[in-house]
Amino acid sequence: MNYTKLFRSTGLALATVLGLTVSGQAEVYKWITFKPQGAGDAQAVTTQWLVDEFAKRTGGKHEIEVFWGGSVAKTREIPDALAAGVGDFGDIITPYFPDAMPMNNAVGFFIPQPMGTLEVGQFLEKLHETYPQFKDELASQNLYAFGFRPLESYGLLCTKPVNTVKDLEGLRIRSYGFAYPKLIEALGATPVSIATSEAYEALQRSIIDCTPIGPALARGWKYDEVAKYYIDIPLGASFGHLLAMNLDSYNGMDDETKAIVDQLGKDYLVEYARVLDEDRARVGELWKGDLGVEVIEFPQDELLAVIDDAGIQAVRQEWIDKANAAGLPADEIVSNLKF
Repeated sequence: MNYTKLFRSTGLALATVLGLTVSGQAEVYKWITFKPQGAGDAQAVTTQWLVDEFAKRTGGKHEIEVFWGGSVAKTREIPDALAAGVGDFGDIITPYFPDAMPMNNAVGFFIPQPMGTLEVGQFLEKLHETYPQFKDELASQNLYAFGFRPLESYGLLCTKPVNTVKDLEGLRIRSYGFAYPKLIEALGATPVSIATSEAYEALQRSIIDCTPIGPALARGWKYDEVAKYYIDIPLGASFGHLLAMNLDSYNGMDDETKAIVDQLGKDYLVEYARVLDEDRARVGELWKGDLGVEVIEFPQDELLAVIDDAGIQAVRQEWIDKANAAGLPADEIVSNLKF
């Protein structure tokens, strides 16, 4: 189904039926999200924090109503739904849209990379402030990014212990996105494409031996019930989500409200990183206790030794070529993504 056509042709009608905001003059803006309200993780908790802060900082003049759990648009429908005006705010899982958002997927081409959650978010903020190509890419789709939600720093959660790169040889590791398939191959393992929702069963049934993930997400998906070894291999934080707005909704705001939204995006990143750190620490204590997950330090030098692999470099060069074609100083940008 062509969701772009569907949303653009029915967006106004659907917005009217649901009572959704289609004008920046409205007092109540609508946030459409795939996150369940009761998820209790850092993403859901800080989304509510942002909504509460928006009402507080506008002195109650404006509010945001959240439509949780894909009730208005599913995960892969959100960009088109936002663009069509079905909602005003939403969170977009950026790696799901590599063709529509190649510049904004920069970090996904560079794994491993040395930055953590907060650093990746600040890196994306700087890119948007410095190079118009990043905003223009989204503006062409009637979208505006006012904030960023990177994922946590990743390691590998495995069903067997892994102490060195030799232990990875022949293992089957869940793979997705741009860089992971080639990195997994360079480490001597076999990449297996499996959806996040299917990874629990895949680990349980030994279809895969490991999956890239961070502790907080591993607990959230309960993968740590069936995989008891967390390999602390320094993959860096993956870039996850854009906090986005319908561009028309943003442009329709008065200057004061725009400034509040933009500052909230920056403050959100700091709050989200703080809550995520607390969540990781909590999970670490659970792992030491009844969950019984063993954390194994992986030698960083063994990981870095494979970065020059031809496959890994080809993936990185793919983004560099796209960035150069867009008129960006690619070498300057990617210097932040290298050890």
